[in-house]
Amino acid sequence: MEKEKAKGVIEAILFASGRVVKIREIMTLLELNSDEIISAIGELQKEYESEGRGLEIVRVEDGYQLASKKEYHEYLYPMLSKQAKPTLSQASLEVLSIIAYNSRATKADVDAIRGVDSTASIYRLLEYNLIEQAGKADLPGKPMTYRVTDEFLKMFGLNSLKDLPELPKYKLDSNRQIVIDELEESKDNNINKKG
Repeated sequence: MEKEKAKGVIEAILFASGRVVKIREIMTLLELNSDEIISAIGELQKEYESEGRGLEIVRVEDGYQLASKKEYHEYLYPMLSKQAKPTLSQASLEVLSIIAYNSRATKADVDAIRGVDSTASIYRLLEYNLIEQAGKADLPGKPMTYRVTDEFLKMFGLNSLKDLPELPKYKLDSNRQIVIDELEESKDNNINKKG
């Protein structure tokens, strides 16, 4: 298939699907290899950018999606604000963070980290499709494990979990309380400057 036709077909697939389309799905449909598809999408992305279009093609993990540009949010918001949007409580954000940084976390893992029951938050995150079941853990009782979804990546503007901010280094003090190394270093530097 010639490159211009492939670009047109890929653009149509991304538009019609309204979701993240995996590279392997496009490979199957077009009978092209991944390098050819990535090259065609790269050209489409440059065309969208150079022509100042209101759309862009964003990469999410091992797939792509056609989306409106973030800078046009203020114009789209009044129209879309009537649609139900997920609202996340502090508890739900905590659970989401734990699962994002600990793929295949069980409910017991989440509860242990938070120190409280997380059942309601997990159900809400499943309902919003921000997390999904990731199989059973090889532990007594075979508890369900969870991981974040592509919807989570899109909502937070991430290409992959590698884009998550790095967690600060921590250690436990003599009272078994968490002490963050970066805060300790900052405190030591301030003391040395004063001294």
